[in-house]
Amino acid sequence: MAAPAYPAWVTRWVSGQWRNKKRPPTFRPSRPLALADKVANRREQLTEATCITEMSVMMACWKQNDFNDAPCAEEIRIFYDCVAKAEKERKNQNEDTLSSRGNLPSSKVNKLLKRFPQMTHYV
Repeated sequence: MAAPAYPAWVTRWVSGQWRNKKRPPTFRPSRPLALADKVANRREQLTEATCITEMSVMMACWKQNDFNDAPCAEEIRIFYDCVAKAEKERKNQNEDTLSSRGNLPSSKVNKLLKRFPQMTHYV
């Protein structure tokens, strides 16, 4: 039995040849394609809280001793040492480093864009 004879347009449509003759859509930007001189400020992701364990031990000691500082002096010292260590690490962290996701913070991007502004005229 012979295959049915279809019109030529049906064969082209089924095989996808009709798509090859279409042109891609023209792209007409509403604004010039150039970088802006600043980006929107976005919130940085909050980092993990530090010294939570030391703080909870200190507060438990306060509660057991009716909020008297004298018996809890060691716990208070440990908590303050932890806070000082965390502050020192935070300040020593380089400002130009990338975030944990590998992106620059928006404040750093704005500084870079100000240093290297977009050329708005042609020479």
